[in-house]
Amino acid sequence: MQIDAILFDKDGTLFDFAATWEAFARALMMKLAEGDITRAAQLGEVIGFDLHAGRYHPDSIVIAGTPAEIVEVLAPWVPGMTKPALIDMLNHEASQAPQAEAVPLGPFLDHLRGHGLKLGVATNDAEAPARVHLGGAGVQDRFDFIAGSDSGHGAKPGPGQLLAFAAHVGVAPEHVAMVGDSTHDLLAGRAAGMRTVAVLTGMAPADELAPHADVVLAHIGEIPAWLGL
Repeated sequence: MQIDAILFDKDGTLFDFAATWEAFARALMMKLAEGDITRAAQLGEVIGFDLHAGRYHPDSIVIAGTPAEIVEVLAPWVPGMTKPALIDMLNHEASQAPQAEAVPLGPFLDHLRGHGLKLGVATNDAEAPARVHLGGAGVQDRFDFIAGSDSGHGAKPGPGQLLAFAAHVGVAPEHVAMVGDSTHDLLAGRAAGMRTVAVLTGMAPADELAPHADVVLAHIGEIPAWLGL
């Protein structure tokens, strides 16, 4: 197995999903509901978020959806706001969401780079909040490529972001590993002809991910051992 580059999903992969996006959903719903908790809970159900329990439903659009897809679901319930205004609010709240690193990212990424690996991020989040999150963790400069769903390459499970990364770093797709916590990530990796690595720091269980993955790991910190580094 020759892996020369690794492309990471962001939420649920580099960062723990629940710590980030449960806080985001609560803040967004309360803002949209203008502080009315009953209304906020109703809006939460629209996107598959239980406001009172602080949990996402397994099929929530937020787990793997793009900001545009989330807005398509929300817009009919917020008739006083345009879709562009909703996307702006969503991206702002996303950029403010707290981040919990799945592992200490600086040393982890430096270790991979020290072995000559090219690194990238492909997320269904928008690019601007993704860069804010990576910058907040102090690791944006470790990546050779960062793309969001609005970066012009499409969104996962399509392979556009993945193939753009491979082309950008000059590595054949078969020598790239796509790492993610959702079937969207893994299906995109398979479509791009890459190796697929599932991690369990998102919302999906191992038995859902395993059919689409070459390996299932507890978290990204196990990647060096998988690669023999």
